Amino acid sequence: MLHILVLFSLFLLVSSAHGGVVDFCVANLSAPQGPEGYSCKPPAEVTADDFVYSGMNVPGKYSSLFNDNAKTAFVHQFPGLNGQGLSVARTDIAPGGAVPLNLHTSASETIYIAEGSVTAGFISSDNTVYMKTLNEGDIMVFPQGLMHFLVNTGEEKALVQAIFSSPNPGMQGISQALFGSNLPSEFIEKITLIDANEVRRLKALFGGSG
Repeated sequence: MLHILVLFSLFLLVSSAHGGVVDFCVANLSAPQGPEGYSCKPPAEVTADDFVYSGMNVPGKYSSLFNDNAKTAFVHQFPGLNGQGLSVARTDIAPGGAVPLNLHTSASETIYIAEGSVTAGFISSDNTVYMKTLNEGDIMVFPQGLMHFLVNTGEEKALVQAIFSSPNPGMQGISQALFGSNLPSEFIEKITLIDANEVRRLKALFGGSG
């Protein structure tokens, strides 16, 4: 129960004040998304279901690469978040598993350790690493746009709940961007100093081409 109360408190801290002339702007997912988000669904079509998202009580499917899984409630899944300045996720990490280096282009991320323990950190733009082992009940923030990671350094599964400061935080995984894309291998070798055999191996793992 305590972690639910903490999560609710974090919602209040990161949500933006909504001072517009309308009460809400439920995302019209049938329309294109622009820089400011989705346009509003016609009020007559809005229902209570637009403000409810279910399924965060159970974990998703674990990744075979990193032994983690993430379930997100972003605006394209939860249209009631449109214009509210936040979104949420849960991540389950098996012992020894990890959330690999990634960044969010449009949001900061605040994590709450609901179960287990993890070592979490981010890398600043001057290449300083801020890293800490977190236990159940601890909270940490990853500033917007900075690479960050989580590693389950405990002996039990870890459950991490996250709140983002945007309904659509944007996410880019560093390994996925390099090895899951069509960036030619010869350029990856030059910009990372990783040899050709290892680049081929990683591209096969992440499904990249080129």
